[in-house]
Formats: sequence, C-alpha cells, structure tokens
Amino acid sequence: MDENLKAIELLMQNAYDYGKTGFEIAKLKSVEKISDIASSLIPHTVVFLLIASFLFFLNLGLALWLGDILGKTFYGFIIVGGFYGICGFVLHFFMNKWFKRVVGDYFVKMLLN
Repeated sequence: MDENLKAIELLMQNAYDYGKTGFEIAKLKSVEKISDIASSLIPHTVVFLLIASFLFFLNLGLALWLGDILGKTFYGFIIVGGFYGICGFVLHFFMNKWFKRVVGDYFVKMLLN
C-alpha cells in the first residue's frame, strides 16, 4: 500500500512538473513572438515615416506647382486634396474587404510563424 502511495505521489509530482514546464514553454514562446513582432515593426515604422515625409513634401510641391500653373495657389491644394479624396473613396467602398483580409492575413502569419 505504501508503494502505491509513493508511486501516486511521484506521478502527481511528475504531472505537476510537466504542467509547470509546459506553462513556462508557452510563456517563452509568447515572449519570443511578441519580441519578434516588435522588432520587425520598428524598422517598418522608420521606413513608413521616411516614405510619409517624402510623400508629404512631394504633394506639397505638386500642389504649389499646380497652383502656380493655374494662377492661384489654393487651386493646386484643392486638386491634390480632391485626388486623395477620390482615392480614399475608392479604397473605402471598393477595396475595404480586400485590404482587411490582406492586413489580417499578415498579422495571423506573423503570430503563427
């Protein structure tokens, strides 16, 4: 009877250790995924900011140039703003589901790899 109790106690201790180890492995894997995502987002953010500033100054120059051609500076800004308004309209009403799917797939792929 004593042997059975010791065997059960040893089995319970092994099960506890196994569960604790499994939890530690899951915790380490989640930390690895979070650090992997964060480390990939930082360079992407820097590149995004550089491209955004480039596009900002390009659009500013284009608006000023168009305004100079048309005789009034604000005409250039109206044309550039209208262009982006049309692009936003098309993206929102015609490509919204596609854009959501692409972004969602990207994040799922990042989390599962």
